[in-house]
Amino acid sequence: MAHLTLQADLGQTTISRHIYGHFSEHLGRCIYGGYWVGEESPIPNTKGIRNDVVAALKAAKVPNMRWPGGCFADEYHWMDGIGPRGQRPSMINPHWGGVTENNHFGTHEFMELCAQLACEPYICGNVGSGTVQEMSQWVEYLTMAGKSPMADLRRANGREEPWSVRFWGVGNENWGCGGNMRAEYYADVYRRYACYCRNYGGNKLFKVACGYDYHWNEVLMREAARFMDGLSIHHYTLATSDWKNKGAATGFPVAQWYTALQSCLRMDELLTRNEAIMDQHDPQRRVALVVDEWGIWTNVEPGTNPGFLYQQNSLRDALIAGITLNIFNQHASRVRIANIAQTVNVLQAMVLTEGEKMLLTPTYHVFRMYAAHQDATLLPLELDTPVLEREGCKLPAVSASASRDAAGKVHLTLCHLDPEQPLTVTCSLRGSTAKTVTGEVLTAGAMDAHNTFAEPNRVQPAPFTGAVLKGETLTVTLPAMSVVALELA
Repeated sequence: MAHLTLQADLGQTTISRHIYGHFSEHLGRCIYGGYWVGEESPIPNTKGIRNDVVAALKAAKVPNMRWPGGCFADEYHWMDGIGPRGQRPSMINPHWGGVTENNHFGTHEFMELCAQLACEPYICGNVGSGTVQEMSQWVEYLTMAGKSPMADLRRANGREEPWSVRFWGVGNENWGCGGNMRAEYYADVYRRYACYCRNYGGNKLFKVACGYDYHWNEVLMREAARFMDGLSIHHYTLATSDWKNKGAATGFPVAQWYTALQSCLRMDELLTRNEAIMDQHDPQRRVALVVDEWGIWTNVEPGTNPGFLYQQNSLRDALIAGITLNIFNQHASRVRIANIAQTVNVLQAMVLTEGEKMLLTPTYHVFRMYAAHQDATLLPLELDTPVLEREGCKLPAVSASASRDAAGKVHLTLCHLDPEQPLTVTCSLRGSTAKTVTGEVLTAGAMDAHNTFAEPNRVQPAPFTGAVLKGETLTVTLPAMSVVALELA
């Protein structure tokens, strides 16, 4: 038995919709074959972008998309990806499979993708192998309305009006694949880039500095906080402690269910400790903590290119998504942007494609189920949950978060981590006037249950009938290994 107390009439913090953002890198089949098939493809598309993928992601209310990387960002020279496609130079993608890219998907194509998704672009600039001038000119090309060299170049390439692009990452993992920099060096580099990435017209940039570990972030906040709007960190869930053998996406032993969820739950500690560092230098909490890469990273599927990071997506991944989003919601006063890695065909994907076929993963369904939290008011809750002590791990049996939307409806999301037994949660709803409860549940009969192109709907949400509301008491019976989203109206 678990008990939850929810303050339905309180709450001051808004859960930014941008916590529910996504990440699409030039990696494997994320861009080419994932989104981009070209205008001549027999696969239904609009301006070369797959219609089925766009429709699915729009239904999940994708708020922003981070692009072009990732490690690829610090190899990418944006001017190679503009102009007539047949005249664009090719490039090698040394990080991800050593493949040759034709640059057919570039700035204009990405902005078209964002327009079709009705989401905001989040562009990560090249600091590792690029120049200040290069990134400054990219900002000008995209956002300058008046007459200027880059604005005129944009017009020559068919776009008269500027775009609105708020979110800019100044490099990616510059402590590693983005240049092997030291914290003190990157802090100075960041300040320089931030100086030359300018606001044009009404487009005000939201500049995200590349963070790393606690020492790095302490240095960066001390030396550059006043020049940044966000500080990024990355955290990947692993099922083992060995990066060379992270464990399989399916067919894993029960021990790796527990170790993966334990690794996922470390997100709360990372946020708490980084918030403490940031609070020392930014007590007003002006600077956002940005988790612009997160998700589970497993071994690639057998027989696939190891540089393409293609992995299956199971019920375990759905729990990891739900737990992480609950944690982000609870930290919404500082965490205001996050991006799951990655959207299509890479790591913890929303969507998998194979030629003309497409399927939705269990992780996709969690994002759609949680979409009601976007821009809602975080509600305080206290959770008293049993602890699972198995396989050398200690895990809370339940993870939860709650919000109130603009119409006054309360949304409660619950994850049950026990893969074997159901659990009853008694909820005290203080200040609630709700009369009805409805919801959805995502669960299955196996820890590694997943969708395939032969059976694309094996794991999908179903109406939830395990919640009973009597006055201010809500009783919820959670199935084993389940994600539940409830609406109280």
